[in-house]
Amino acid sequence: MAWTGKVLRVNLTKGTCTPEALNHNWAQEYLGQRGLATKYLVEEVDAKVDPLSPDNKLIMATGPLTGTMASTGGRYSVITKSPLTRCVACSNSGGFIGAEIKNAGWDMIIFEGKSPQPVYLYIVNDKAELLPADEIWGTSVWHTDEWLHNKHQDPMIKISAIGRVAEHGCLYAAIVNDLHRAAGRSGVGTVMASKNLKAVAVRGTKGVGNIKDPARFMQAVNAGKKVLAENAVTSQGLPTYGTQVLMNVINEMGALPTRNMDEVQFEGAANVSGEAMHKPRRSDGKPNLTTNAGCFGCTIACGRISTIDKGHFSIEHKPEYWGNSGGLEYEAAWALGPDTGVDDLDALTYVNFLCNEDGFDPITYGSTLAAAMELFKIGAITTRETGGIDLKFGSAKTLVAATEALIKGEGFGKDLGLGSKRLCEKYGHPELSMTVKGQEFPAYDPRGIQGMGLAYATSNRGACHLRGYTVASEVLGIPEKTDPLVTEGKAGLVKAFQDATAAVDSSGLCLFTTFAWSLADIAPQVDGACAGEWTAERMMEVGERIWNMERDFNLRSGLTAADDTLPKRLLKEAAKTGPAKGRVNDLDKMLPEYYQLRGWSKEGVPTDATRKRLHLS
Repeated sequence: MAWTGKVLRVNLTKGTCTPEALNHNWAQEYLGQRGLATKYLVEEVDAKVDPLSPDNKLIMATGPLTGTMASTGGRYSVITKSPLTRCVACSNSGGFIGAEIKNAGWDMIIFEGKSPQPVYLYIVNDKAELLPADEIWGTSVWHTDEWLHNKHQDPMIKISAIGRVAEHGCLYAAIVNDLHRAAGRSGVGTVMASKNLKAVAVRGTKGVGNIKDPARFMQAVNAGKKVLAENAVTSQGLPTYGTQVLMNVINEMGALPTRNMDEVQFEGAANVSGEAMHKPRRSDGKPNLTTNAGCFGCTIACGRISTIDKGHFSIEHKPEYWGNSGGLEYEAAWALGPDTGVDDLDALTYVNFLCNEDGFDPITYGSTLAAAMELFKIGAITTRETGGIDLKFGSAKTLVAATEALIKGEGFGKDLGLGSKRLCEKYGHPELSMTVKGQEFPAYDPRGIQGMGLAYATSNRGACHLRGYTVASEVLGIPEKTDPLVTEGKAGLVKAFQDATAAVDSSGLCLFTTFAWSLADIAPQVDGACAGEWTAERMMEVGERIWNMERDFNLRSGLTAADDTLPKRLLKEAAKTGPAKGRVNDLDKMLPEYYQLRGWSKEGVPTDATRKRLHLS
């Protein structure tokens, strides 16, 4: 049946680890990972819970195809209520730990309560125990990973951990696995720290042997791999340049948010692009990019492994950063670069290493720093508040100094850990926070890509590109080309992308496969592995059910239709350059149709008919 049929419930307050049977009725309705774990969350947690109280729960969940032979079948998600947005949070990660959890025999791990002292969870197949983490509390993710491997003398264990920023209370702390992959957004690491849980270390040797129809499953898997191998994006573009292939493309079309989204094009984009990562440096003749890399079972290998110039100012006295580690991907490169006005590739790479080492979201961090820079520019913040850091746009040294202050969690570094919404409110200019529902924007300006504005405004976890990536259609022409500057048809496009994405996120597969695959390629793999009949149509229905369930949780937590909006800057201040010059985002033209297509009231609430159709209580 692909599911292991087992859930590990960890009560941190009591210090117990208890296995229980998976709810298979829910699995048939919500599939796995994002959908199934969110179902557990909404059934067990009050939507109004304080995200950092012991009553909130944290769930690490795999999908039914995680750990199988399916291409990219290595994903897992972390589900909780977000301290950054107070919405439902689901943060997806690749690497290897998802497959390790599945191969140890578990579909998901539910953490509840709060440990009286720092602990970590250690799993070897059926055996699970909580062990003291006092020696590694207050240390980085990288130190924690090394300590755990040394302690257990097993190079094959896979580890997810939090760093110091989570312990300091940074509201957008991540959970980092395999050193440089992360459940990165919405503050899931902050929730983990609030429970005094430092890490999860897993060794699984059972394999995934309960496939419904192995022969038919492998036939579908091989057909899917053939499609990936023949597609230019998944066989050439992503392996060669990673997601950084987009930097120059988005800049040229006038949709690259620059200097806190005040501008839509960055003059230094080429210096921090995927192409720039391939160019030899003058100092040592070597490129920033060392190699590409793949997660468990991946045939795409879009990951970046980079090496920093040893003579760069940011690391000249820090030899531990000279070696290879996770390199820049597009969203991080944008947030740390164009959004702050910095075009120093090595400085961006160094700060990205710090994000991995201490576990925090580079998108929210870069956007928060950009907001702080604009506050500094207008005089709302001075060097008195920053402890002497000169927050000027474009300064690589400022970028590095601010990041190191955040990691220390002191002074202005503590302010940066609030995220831009709370930071801008504190200094009297909430309009300078580029957020939806309290979460910072990714790297696509919705004045130049209209559909993304609607996708951001309606996203259940706050501004997010991976909840409905209409860029695929509006920029790349996948599955068909739509004009990025028109609003007609975008409500239906956004809904379709959102529902399909929810289904893919629940399968255990990587969303990047959808540059080549449709649900017609994925459904046969799910159907060959899982009990029941799984078609593309059924998966779309599952995705729609998940979306409405998340929406309902957010409404019960206190959000309303008024939260489905964009910052005034994007609705009132026109793009200054590029193809979208003179345009704002026309959200008001798209949102009413979107509500109608969703089967929601004018107030954005799912109707009784919609609930009945989707089997929602």
